[in-house]
Amino acid sequence: MLAPTQRFSNRVENYVKYRPGYPLAILDLLAAKCGLTAAATVADVGSGTGILTRMLLGAASRVYGVEPNHEMRAAGERLLAGHPNFTSVAGAAEATTLPAGSIQIITAGQAFHWFDRLPARREFQRILQPGGWVVLLWNDRNTTDRPFFRAYEELLLTYGTDYAQVNHKNVDEKLLGEFFGPAGYGEASYPNDQTFDLMGLTGRLLSSSYAPETGDPRHAPMLAALQTLFAAYQTNGTVTFDYDTTVYYGQLS
Repeated sequence: MLAPTQRFSNRVENYVKYRPGYPLAILDLLAAKCGLTAAATVADVGSGTGILTRMLLGAASRVYGVEPNHEMRAAGERLLAGHPNFTSVAGAAEATTLPAGSIQIITAGQAFHWFDRLPARREFQRILQPGGWVVLLWNDRNTTDRPFFRAYEELLLTYGTDYAQVNHKNVDEKLLGEFFGPAGYGEASYPNDQTFDLMGLTGRLLSSSYAPETGDPRHAPMLAALQTLFAAYQTNGTVTFDYDTTVYYGQLS
């Protein structure tokens, strides 16, 4: 199994094109609950290609994009080059390289399930200012409400290299409670969606770390199954993913 920091090296182009963004309402939540202001300093840890980082750059004074994967980080640097308040950092959740007490809000979008949680917690406590906040969020794809959703989930379980093991849904209330500590955490959820033609759906699948790549014997059968699935469930040449963008926020206690 590839190390978490290397899993997306060959998927950057699809990641940039086909991964969903986040609802802007999240910024209102961070302003109301976590003290996000135009003067804030934020560390977006596991920033990848900068999907969440870009949104934060319009709301904070300085945003550090902390990303251990060279290829993902380079893409983020290229895409965010026009933002003077962006700083790219070659670091990880467990060792950000940021100065102690320098950060007011830490965010992790679609990334926390890859962290080594206890070392990451210690590192977050080190870099946060007193009273600082940690915000974890995921675009949680609906897997059950429609036949298309159930069929796509079955495809992942059938062909994915280790989908069940690395699925972010494995992060449950117990793990979150252990991470945030006795003071607990708040939770919010927002609707989100993406609509794809066949090329887009294929790119979305191949952006996932558990999708077998070219050369894997499961790759071609997976794409054939995806085409069959798309033909069965498309409407006017598209299908739609529904997400709940779920946000967990708290102060480490």
